[in-house]
Amino acid sequence: VQLAESGGGLVQPGGSLRLSCAASGFTFSTYGMRWYRQAPGKEREFVAHISSAGDTTYYADSVMGRFTISRDTAENTAYLQMNSLKFEDTAVYYCTVLYSGRRYWGQGTQVTVSS
Repeated sequence: VQLAESGGGLVQPGGSLRLSCAASGFTFSTYGMRWYRQAPGKEREFVAHISSAGDTTYYADSVMGRFTISRDTAENTAYLQMNSLKFEDTAVYYCTVLYSGRRYWGQGTQVTVSS
């Protein structure tokens, strides 16, 4: 199982970014995917989840209405569209999958919200 995040960067408050998570080594279409994030000095926290079929999503309260998780089965890729970014969204963002009883993580992508 391999997960590779991309799309992070430096953005001003109120701006947008779209993160991608390229997945391989498992049948992508049959597993739910999640995004987590970890800010400096803080624990890793849940951000968003999407079901294997893509028909169910749920979000942390802190990102509800601003972030959208999606997936493209043909591309074996999960996405996180982030709008109206705030200073407190600054973190390393990770995608993750629970496969064969083990949770796999990507290497993360840095998102920095700064003026």
